[in-house]
Amino acid sequence: MRARAIQRDQLDCCDRDRMFSLLSKHFAGVVRQVFDSDLGEKNWVILVENEEGRLVGFSTILQYESEYAGETFNVIYSGDTIMDRSAWRSFCLPRAWIKTVREIYRRDQSRRLVWLLITSGYRTYRFLPVFWKQYYPRYDRDTPSDVSEIMHHLARERFGDKYAQDLGIVRFEHPHRLIDELAGVPEGRLSDPHVAYFNQLNPGHIRGDELVCLAEINDDNLSAAGRRMLSSGLASRKIA
Repeated sequence: MRARAIQRDQLDCCDRDRMFSLLSKHFAGVVRQVFDSDLGEKNWVILVENEEGRLVGFSTILQYESEYAGETFNVIYSGDTIMDRSAWRSFCLPRAWIKTVREIYRRDQSRRLVWLLITSGYRTYRFLPVFWKQYYPRYDRDTPSDVSEIMHHLARERFGDKYAQDLGIVRFEHPHRLIDELAGVPEGRLSDPHVAYFNQLNPGHIRGDELVCLAEINDDNLSAAGRRMLSSGLASRKIA
């Protein structure tokens, strides 16, 4: 497989159509107008294609600045993200994602770079403990008050009244809900404490409720698996 990170305005109509088709294949409630509007706000897109050139995954990224408690920091917000079921065993997308955001971090290390993630799927949430040392919320540690305040600030700033602060959940007017055969958490996965905690915090994930998560992006916060993503080979384009 091959991944490439490109600026959003480099996408052509065919790319957009392929992305919408792939997202619609896995989620119910996907509206083209909402998809196009959301995509139009993003800076970067990571596309993953198989050996035949078929799109099997993508992730959209918005990079912006925010200020809270006198500190200005850079933010990476993950938008629509999906991998086709045929490519679930591949680490191509997370590998490309980590390399892309690390390049963004390296361009400006004068400010902290934080990752604002909202997720309605345990599979996406599971990437946090796999690739990052510190992230929140997590089952084995309370969220520090300063981190919690930043999470609330970013969520309120980005989602307004769609964010239920007492729950740490975002509810959209047109939520993306995993199709029935992919929705829910298989009983066997609940033995994983990370998955069980996600299920506890976000019981409405089947309806498309999104759990707000935060991690700081820097080399020191990468787990051993995250560092392997950087050192492993990948056919990808360096962001311009």
